[in-house]
Amino acid sequence: MMPHAWLRWVAGCAVASLAVVAAAADDIVVGQVAPLSGLLSDTGKDMVLGAKVYFDYVNDQGGVHGRKIRHVVKDDGYKVDETVRLTREVIDKDGAVALIGFAGTGNVGELLKQKVLEKAGIALVAPYTGGEILRTPFNPYIFHIRAGYADEAEGIVDQLLLLNMKRIGVMYQDDPFGKAGLAGVQAALKKRGLELAAVGAYEKNTDNVADAVKSIAAANPQAVIMISVNKSTAAFSKQIRAASTVAQLVNISVVNPKEIVRLIGAEDARGIAIAQVMPYPYSPTNGIVKEYHQAMKKYAPAGAELSYTGFEEFVGAKVLVEGLRRAGPNANREKVLRALETLHAYDVGGFTLNFSPTNRIGSRFVEITVIGKDGRLLR
Repeated sequence: MMPHAWLRWVAGCAVASLAVVAAAADDIVVGQVAPLSGLLSDTGKDMVLGAKVYFDYVNDQGGVHGRKIRHVVKDDGYKVDETVRLTREVIDKDGAVALIGFAGTGNVGELLKQKVLEKAGIALVAPYTGGEILRTPFNPYIFHIRAGYADEAEGIVDQLLLLNMKRIGVMYQDDPFGKAGLAGVQAALKKRGLELAAVGAYEKNTDNVADAVKSIAAANPQAVIMISVNKSTAAFSKQIRAASTVAQLVNISVVNPKEIVRLIGAEDARGIAIAQVMPYPYSPTNGIVKEYHQAMKKYAPAGAELSYTGFEEFVGAKVLVEGLRRAGPNANREKVLRALETLHAYDVGGFTLNFSPTNRIGSRFVEITVIGKDGRLLR
């Protein structure tokens, strides 16, 4: 999407987040706190857009039990304290009946630590994180539609070992997100009698990866697993290839391949593997992907692109809307929470999620994709 189009769209979201005009009193308020500014802004914009186009589609069909969904969006800049403050605001001032699509293991983890969700009795659907600290011990307020970082680590390590790559390094963001991914890789290697060949960290909200490059290049591993976001992934990928003979780079699912290509070019991005926790969103081969393509074409601003991130939150929005339907015409936070846990073997259209009163991990699906020579993502 072109920058000016994004500015107009984000401005519209900001107006909506004030929740002071034009909305009917009986609207169903769904709150989303996401990083629309800062280092993770491209991801945040895709997250919000994916949810928004599905809600727009539902509203065009008459809403849920005759009530329109009001999607209230707030920008936390990927900052933990802002996530907490704005979540309380969307709950207390805007009257959200449910939440969708927050980003960051540390950000969502702080909501749990301060019992923000528990005190409000409110469900958060489809957070954009696979951190195990949000899954274990069991938390009844978060409904995960993606596999966890431990699941991704298992899939990545399996693939690398099939390629006979046993000297594996990890580059990670030095925060709960990165440490969760690091722990997942260490556990996957330990199960197979292996240890990490190298480790390097970088500071959150920067792309200053020079120290991580230096540490990992010295060990010259066969492969490096990156637990990082778009800009740091791009910077590290370019620098490590110049500093060592590492054969394979692979990241977990939180990066946008198109953004990596934009940052470092197709040639430098070529061959980077990325784990995915959603079905391939670029070819409409099943029902939910077709729905996503149709909604993006009709409701997204001109120039908006398809993405795994947007598709994930599109799926999350469909899950939440089904919960709202099952909650009945007078849905409140408690009814929505209880309705979501009835989604046993819920097929969103070729992709099945499983929730119950004792399970909040809807999927453990993982597959590996690779950035091709022309910058396109290949399965």
